[in-house]
Amino acid sequence: MNDSEKSYLFHLAHLGNDSRKSKLSENIGGSSKTNIDLLLSIIGREALREKRPNLQELDQIIKNFLEHENVGKESTNGQDVDDNREERENSHDRSMPFPIVRMLLHQGYLRDDEKWLTSRGFSRIGNLILDDVMKALKLGEAGAHGTKNLGTGSVILDTTRKYENGNDTRLINIPLSLLNCVLRMQKESGKIGVPLQMKTEDLEEHETLYDVRASVVYCIDLSSTMKYSRMFGDLSRIEAAKKALWSLVMLNKKYFPNDSVYVVGFGSLASNVKISDIPYLKTFDAGSNFLHYTNYQAAFRLSKRILLKDGSTNKRIILVTDGHPSACFMDDVKQQEKILKIRPYSHFYKPDTSSLDSVQADYDMRLDISAGNLVYLCYRYRQVDTYIAERTIIEAEKCLKKGIDIDTLMISEEDSLLGFVNDMERKVKGRSYYVSPEALETALLSDFIRNKRTILRA
Repeated sequence: MNDSEKSYLFHLAHLGNDSRKSKLSENIGGSSKTNIDLLLSIIGREALREKRPNLQELDQIIKNFLEHENVGKESTNGQDVDDNREERENSHDRSMPFPIVRMLLHQGYLRDDEKWLTSRGFSRIGNLILDDVMKALKLGEAGAHGTKNLGTGSVILDTTRKYENGNDTRLINIPLSLLNCVLRMQKESGKIGVPLQMKTEDLEEHETLYDVRASVVYCIDLSSTMKYSRMFGDLSRIEAAKKALWSLVMLNKKYFPNDSVYVVGFGSLASNVKISDIPYLKTFDAGSNFLHYTNYQAAFRLSKRILLKDGSTNKRIILVTDGHPSACFMDDVKQQEKILKIRPYSHFYKPDTSSLDSVQADYDMRLDISAGNLVYLCYRYRQVDTYIAERTIIEAEKCLKKGIDIDTLMISEEDSLLGFVNDMERKVKGRSYYVSPEALETALLSDFIRNKRTILRA
């Protein structure tokens, strides 16, 4: 933020109520896009927090930020901060509500609701995040993936090429092909006869922009360890993941509208997450009915069901996690009995109606229990339970048989996670990325942005 922006926003915060409303309305209307983007950047940062403020708290956060920035500016300039503060307090009616949030409500960026971002606010803030991430991409690329199959050409271009046998006849340029036929007949015989005797060499077809259509499910780990702070910066792991997903959705809408992006949140069980709810995702607390464990299998099963309903050529699951799998489904009661004989104190979780309703109320998530409703729980420090490892890899192999690729993005500072994930990816011919949390946005976007479209020429 430059000095002029700080000065403007601080001045806005301490104008009289009528003057503030008039000034803010004028600038929201388009004459000061930078100032509005600054406000929305602050709001976007608060939206990512797991403990999201309400509108009243958001109002105060913005006010405190602007006042703090201006005090720092005044101190730097050697002005009398105390005198300025007294002047502000005398000129500002404390009973008047701070106008910025109210005006953003009026302009359609916010709404008076627990989930206070409107679709307009979601898009505008998402684009700001995308701009920041795209700048980071210039520093280097990581996590790129290719596609195995080209989609069918769906965007017709003005340019043409010679038709080849076996190509889609619907793309033939009829007027140009007829003209080619007429010119050939005139050249060969000096006259044009009817009916025209078309030859394959006369046919021209439109070139198309081949759309490498892809459907990607991002499976976001919501286990309790995802709330830990990142190694760098002030975002937690889940907040960094949400920021990356938010920018991915905007990237998808902006550049690849024919592709599909889905989000699955998972702990011990998984849930399909609405795109607009990305900022509101929360990790499961350790006391949330055992939901805070990490069940890769639940994420794979729900993702597979989503992708098999999608008609895209390329299907991919990208698993974003910070820990080993520590849970899996028990599809066979005999296996449960076998585990209990070996480890009689093993834990099993079967969600009841009360638990599901509680999650619906507290997290606004509908957990998927059709994939399995008896979960084996076993957390081991720096290692994976052998049964859970086996069932997880089998599930990944089932996805591969259905034509679904799996990549894993690990956002952890612990090397111990690498061994299991690499073993899984070798068996499913996928890729694993070990990314420090501060580079999460870059890795995800690089994974999605490359090899999307190409122009095929003769």
